[in-house]
Amino acid sequence: MKLITKAIYLASALSLTACSDDFFDVNSSVTSPTTESLAPQYRIQGAIENTFAGTLYRGSREVLGVCQYGSQNVANYYSEVWNNEFTTGRYFLWQNSYVYSLPNTADLIVLGKKYNSPNFVAVGKIIRAYIFGVTTDQYGDIVMDDTYDGESPMNITPKFVTQKEAYDKIIAMLDEAIAEINQPSDIELNAAQGDVFYQGDKAKWTQLAYALKARYLNHLAKKSSYDPDAVLEACANAFKSNADNAMRTYEGGVPENDNQPYSSRGYGSSRVDYWSEFFVETLKNSLNLAEPFQDPRLITLVPEAVNGGYKGVRTGEGPVGEKDDYSIGNGGYYTSATSPTYFMTYSEVKFIEAEAYFRKGDKAAAYAALKEGVTADLEKAGVAPADAAEYLAKMDTEVGASNVSLSHIMTQKYISLVFDPETWVDLRRMDYSSEIYNGLQRPAFVNLSIFPNDNDWIQAMVYEYNESDRNYENLPNNDATYRLTTPLWWNTAD
Repeated sequence: MKLITKAIYLASALSLTACSDDFFDVNSSVTSPTTESLAPQYRIQGAIENTFAGTLYRGSREVLGVCQYGSQNVANYYSEVWNNEFTTGRYFLWQNSYVYSLPNTADLIVLGKKYNSPNFVAVGKIIRAYIFGVTTDQYGDIVMDDTYDGESPMNITPKFVTQKEAYDKIIAMLDEAIAEINQPSDIELNAAQGDVFYQGDKAKWTQLAYALKARYLNHLAKKSSYDPDAVLEACANAFKSNADNAMRTYEGGVPENDNQPYSSRGYGSSRVDYWSEFFVETLKNSLNLAEPFQDPRLITLVPEAVNGGYKGVRTGEGPVGEKDDYSIGNGGYYTSATSPTYFMTYSEVKFIEAEAYFRKGDKAAAYAALKEGVTADLEKAGVAPADAAEYLAKMDTEVGASNVSLSHIMTQKYISLVFDPETWVDLRRMDYSSEIYNGLQRPAFVNLSIFPNDNDWIQAMVYEYNESDRNYENLPNNDATYRLTTPLWWNTAD
């Protein structure tokens, strides 16, 4: 699958618009939107794939160190110890979301209206809600109303909305999409084979909208407005099996962007030299039993070390001693050239459902949802049926409805969401608790100038320097000490 190249981009933090014939090449008007060149059926693939490149990948690249999935070949790597680019505003999810991802969704909405095809409007809103969701979950307050909409003149000093307002708008956007996706449309979603998610299946797009709605409603567990029944209702209308997963596949061809980003031939391969100690040790005892029982996903996700066995590098420390003693990052289920990248999965929906039931006090339903989520992830990861059955039987005897805990749910979700920026949301919601995530500890050599105490953990990202240069009058407090240590709105109790 090749990256669609005809797309609309912004050429500055929020303001300049251009039409591109090459990936990230900017060469047209810088003063007015351009949406006339393509009908919506030729824009949907670009909207999807540039969201992968600009938001999902960029939102996970540094965060995979924060979440202690991958570890570097050197000690003190900035994203693992929360330093350098994190403190100076050179972490570029902001630019990638607003410059490379959001404009495509805005144009898809405009063109869907122009060509009397509200199904494209709905898809634009679903993807747009995802982009805004990832962005606000890493920064907090974001720009929404004043960003590029495909119709209005550019605003070079856009105003921010609070994260609460952002969440209200995201949920409203998803509800609008659910109402619009099945409305009569003159052009079908896959008319030009551009719907690389669902090949024009509007029922599955509806399920994706509900899955995202469940995700964002569930983030609010610390707020007085949290409604587990609303979360469960969204889950009930979301994915039904792995066949519904929203994902991108790769062919492993010559171009970098035809390879899974974290594979040895992908453009993000250097971000995961090794698997982390925490991730590997979690897989060695994912049920957290007194007598460890190895998770069968270990051998599918993590390559065996050259010298044998499975060993991860402590985050922030780099390999100590013989490098061949450690499991390299490339070559497992998520890090091979043809490995898929997941946008949203059935297993995540079931883990969200399990958490909501657990918070309601219904442990039997929580365990049933948890087991279904684990079953789906074992299948997704290619675990042999006999090994999967043995692991699930162990779950039944050692955990079951009577013993299920939030730790069981969140640990399984952590394993399932490898490289997904959603994991950072969960770690913060769970207060980086080692009681929830058994064995979790702060990285070695963490930046003590900003995080001096053992219970200090990174909470948000600094806004990029180009935004502070251009839009300083509207920018929230962007002092690194404040930004990196202050919990986001959804992570504070009312």
